[in-house]
Order: sequence, then C-alpha cells, then structure tokens
Amino acid sequence: MKDMRDFIATCEESGILHRIKAEVDWDLELSHIAKLNEEKSGPALLFENVKGYDTPVITSVCTTAERLAVIMGMPKESTLVQIMERWVEVGDNLLPPVEVDKSAAPCKQNILTGDDVDLYKFPVPKWYPLDGGRFFGTAHFIISKDPDTGWVNLGTYRSQLLGKDKLGTQFIKGKHADIMLKKYQALGKPMPVASIVGCDPLLFILGAARLSAFTSEYDVAGAIRGQAVEVVAGETVDLPIPAHAEIVVEGEVDAEKFMEEGPFGEYTGYYSGVGTDPRNFIDVKCITHRDNPILWGTTVGRAVTDTHMTMALSYGATLWQQLKAMKIPGIQSVYCPPEGSGRFLAIISMKQMYPGHADQVLTAAISTEMGAYGLKTVIVVDEDIDPWDIPRVMYALSFRFQPNRSQVIKRGRSTPLDPSLPIDARDITGRLLLDATIPYDWKEKPIPIALDPDVVKKVESRWSELGFE
Repeated sequence: MKDMRDFIATCEESGILHRIKAEVDWDLELSHIAKLNEEKSGPALLFENVKGYDTPVITSVCTTAERLAVIMGMPKESTLVQIMERWVEVGDNLLPPVEVDKSAAPCKQNILTGDDVDLYKFPVPKWYPLDGGRFFGTAHFIISKDPDTGWVNLGTYRSQLLGKDKLGTQFIKGKHADIMLKKYQALGKPMPVASIVGCDPLLFILGAARLSAFTSEYDVAGAIRGQAVEVVAGETVDLPIPAHAEIVVEGEVDAEKFMEEGPFGEYTGYYSGVGTDPRNFIDVKCITHRDNPILWGTTVGRAVTDTHMTMALSYGATLWQQLKAMKIPGIQSVYCPPEGSGRFLAIISMKQMYPGHADQVLTAAISTEMGAYGLKTVIVVDEDIDPWDIPRVMYALSFRFQPNRSQVIKRGRSTPLDPSLPIDARDITGRLLLDATIPYDWKEKPIPIALDPDVVKKVESRWSELGFE
C-alpha cells in the first residue's frame, strides 16, 4: 500500500468503505455523520459531495481493528493485539526512505505559490460546536528536521485553519517538533515544516506514535512495510515529502510569532482549554496536491474513534517494543486500551522469574519514551491473563491485587490534554503502578480451582446428548 487511494480501493473491494453521494455540509454535519457512524463501528466514509466544494473528504479510516489490519497489510480478521505483535516483530528492521524523481510524484501534479496559496480551497470541516473554527490538520502529520543532526520527525499536531496562508500548531512542550523549534529559535531562524494530508495511512499512525528521539517514522514505516517509503524534495523546504501524498502544505514556523488558536475538542472527550491561546503557526509558502485530491480528517472527540484506535495501536506497540529493547525477560504482551486513548492506561502480562520482577516491569514502563509522557496507570498481570481480556484483568485486580503492593509515584510528565488535572496545572501528573500478580516470592501460593480434564472430555462428548447446541 503506497497511498490513500490504495486503501480506498482495498476497503471498497472488501465492503468496508461507504461512499456518501448526497450533499453534506462541512460545517458540523459531516463530522456528526462520521461520529455517529463510528459509534456504530461502521465503515470508512468517503464524502463525495461536500457543500461548496469538489474535493472529497474521507473519515473513519482507522476506527476498527479490521481496517487497521488492512493498513498493516494483514488479514482482515487480525485482532488489535496481533497487529501490535506484527509491529513489534518487524519494527526494529529500520529502512530509510528512498528519493524518487519529482516528475513522477503524484503530490507534485499541482503546485501553488504566491497569491495562489489558499487553504480555503479545501473542504476543511468544523468538527464540534465549541471548536474555535475549522481544523485542517486532524488526520495529518507535520514533518520537521533537526538542524544539528538532520533527524527527520513526523508528528501529529492539530492544525487550525487561521487564514488562507496560516495554519495553527500545537507543539506541546517536550514533543520532538517543540525540541527542534527551540533549536531554530536559538539560531534565530524559522523552522521549515510540511503538513501532509492523505498518504499511506501507516505514516499518519506513526506520526501519532511515541517513537524514541532520533528515530525517524519514515524508517519504521519502511520496516513495517518491508519496502522504503518513496519521498521527493519539497518545493520551498528542505524536507523529504511522501511522493504519494494527496495534499502537501509547505511553510515555516517562527518561534517568536503567535496567533490566537483553539479551542478544539480533543480525543479525551473534553476541550483542552476554555478559550483561545497564543500559539505558534505555520506561515504557508506553497501548497502542492494531486489531481482531484482527497482530504482526510478524523472526528477525534470522545472514545472510541479512529484516533483512539490509532493511538492504541501505535502507543501499545511502541511501549511493547521499547520494553523489549530493555531486554527485560518474561514480558508476554502489552495492551493500551483504545478507551484510554492508548496512552493513559497500560496493561502488561508477564511470566515472573525472580523476586521483584513485577516491580521492575512496572517502573520500566514509565521509564520508556512512550510511558514517560502522560502514562498514569500501569497494571501488571500474570502470564495466564491476556491484558486485552478486560474481564480477566478485573478478576486479577479483584483476587490478586493487594493495595499494599501498589506504588504511587507523585511526579511525572503530563500532557496539557489530560482533563483529570486543572487546566492551569497540567505539566505534572501522578502515576499509579498496580501489581495484580501472585507474588513470586510467596512460599505458599493460592491453590487455583481447576476442572478435571478427563471429566471435561467426557462431558464434551455428551454435549449434544445433554440438549446443548
């Protein structure tokens, strides 16, 4: 799969994409159709007739494990955890992108500069009633480059439409784009960036992931795909651009310049503030796009939408991968539920091998790149509990967890999007580490109740005789 059009064709063949031909208003109506569809676990939606525009809009791309499997090139019936396992298996085999000829790159079919730059030519939705305006970047990613090392980062940061050549940004403290922007600020230069809308959906998923610093999402995409991502040079920025992108917005961010931005209905189900805030913005210099481009957006909002499924996959797989890189033995599987946006709660299944092993895994989880930012609750369970089997996790919390063995860590890096903290005090969070295992060091462990296997076979052989189907 190279682009969004490959995804659309594959989903249409499988009957998991629906084309909406009736006219739909970009102002709230489109988003509400998408959100109600997502709450019913409906198909991906391609809005072909957006009021006042010729450009279609696609939503609900990642809402189900079935469509995530399509994106990952796996069988449709794959579970979310199987998809994560695949990521963990191949994600370390980094494969850098390859530059291709500009003349053959679909993203260069139309090049707009100067007075022709106009973001209002695209059907950018207004998603929720209290949003501060229309948000161009919800299912996009922003490319930036470290001025010292050349490390290329793909990061998903919301982008509000603030003018025909202005896009808002929200580079949260400590995020990779924020770290890079501060370096450009020290140099007295604006930071070149590019916003990418509609390409290989895997790149968006990776843009939302918490990869380690100095690792490019392009390289991980190559590892997962088994082939290098095709890129081309930007028109006005020295950045690698996905050759098959639908829409590319090139520009620069000046750390010293601000515009009022927000509010926006976030994936926590709440607004991250009560009004607008002065934020940095992208001063747009050039737009390139394919013929008949497709705008991709996500409803974000209350779980579970494609945002939450994307984060459950990318955050869960990344946490699992980073724990694996620590070479801690005994870790069986990791699950970050989409209901927790994939980032606030992690459940880890492990085979205990020595005293203190569970404590090691708990503290390791919040020491990873992924876990150090915003992860609030970590639960470890024994190897007989699948972490995605929430009823069994509840069983472990009820019958194996003892509060005296839990740990409370009162300081950790938070996110300004966490609604459990006051709006003006979201830099620091607390962390709760729950050991829901039977302690390794107990001499006498609880004796589990088990069925007799011979009697089970006997009963199963008589199942129909007993009147069961």
